[in-house]
Amino acid sequence: MKEFSLKYGCNPNQKPARIYMQDGSELPITVLNGRPGYINFLDAFNSWQLVKEIKESTGMAAATSFKHVSPTSAAVGIPMSPELKKACFVDDIEGLDDSEIATAYARARGTDRMSSFGDWIALSDECDVTAAKLIKREVSDGIIAPSYSPEALEILKQKKKGNYNIVQIDPNYVPAELETKQVFGITFEQGRNNCKTTPESLTNIVTKNKDLPESAIRDMIIALITLKFTQSNSVCYVQDGQAIGVGAGQQSRIHCTRLAGSKADFWHLRQSDRVLNLPFKDEVRRPERDNAIDLYLGDEYEDLLKDGVWQTLFTERPEPFTKEQKRAYLDTISGVTIGSDAFFPFSDNIERARKSGATYVVQPGGSIRDDLVIEACDDLGMTMVFTGQRLFHH
Repeated sequence: MKEFSLKYGCNPNQKPARIYMQDGSELPITVLNGRPGYINFLDAFNSWQLVKEIKESTGMAAATSFKHVSPTSAAVGIPMSPELKKACFVDDIEGLDDSEIATAYARARGTDRMSSFGDWIALSDECDVTAAKLIKREVSDGIIAPSYSPEALEILKQKKKGNYNIVQIDPNYVPAELETKQVFGITFEQGRNNCKTTPESLTNIVTKNKDLPESAIRDMIIALITLKFTQSNSVCYVQDGQAIGVGAGQQSRIHCTRLAGSKADFWHLRQSDRVLNLPFKDEVRRPERDNAIDLYLGDEYEDLLKDGVWQTLFTERPEPFTKEQKRAYLDTISGVTIGSDAFFPFSDNIERARKSGATYVVQPGGSIRDDLVIEACDDLGMTMVFTGQRLFHH
């Protein structure tokens, strides 16, 4: 297949639309089901690069959940605790512990379920039956993977009344070194961002604290590769092989740090006993539970707990999770990694990251205020690595 016609571009009025290889060669994909659109393919090709690079750098199966050309999360297939499975709504998935790729997606999808609603999925490895069963029950637009087991493919083809978008990509495809795009009829050309993130990229520890365990190195790799395919400015929090908060496309870096930090906070709070034990009625579906948890943890929790509302969701009225109680819970969190696609210009980013349990920091460095940022890390006992590599993505 040398080209694929699309229904329209980013919006219905943008016609005609297609994808094709500029040199006239075959596309490196096969559409196995459905009819992906313009934005679907943007998500597919960006998300595939992300999981492919994480797999190459860590040796672990990786998955990501994408929305509007940025990841909501990315994760590797580290086994999940019973509490984590419950927080991700996957404690009923049989065989999850035996499937590294399904576990990776369970983590990625479970991180920010509000943002992942209607996501595009990328898997670094073959989609197996366990992953397909997990995906089948979630609201999703499509998936890209290097292969599908026959049974998994049949399961996925049942989604969306048989119209679910399933794309297979050649894992050996290597794009040209130069890439181009047009804006306002003007052609831009640049070399592809071929920088690789490996443990060798993370040797320049600039803080007094030099402690950098293997788990933190892994999480730094995941943070940096996630940022490489996130619309800039961007900041990412990672813990236990899982991006737990992504702040994308903000004009101010501190706003990225706050946005990603608030998502990381929600992720941690979702695992608290108070949230895990919310008395939902059996008939309440997962999307409604996601919305309810989001409200319960937010500033407008009273709207959820008022008479006439809570009765539609819960068997009994939950007690409020006060600001003071949430802060006390979050103060017990540590070991989180925060990464940034460009330097942190002020120490306020470090101070905000610490409130979300950040212990390890990775960033390019290069600010005229690097000394102040390093000093802030030293004051808080944090470990920071400079990579010297900016990761803007637009």
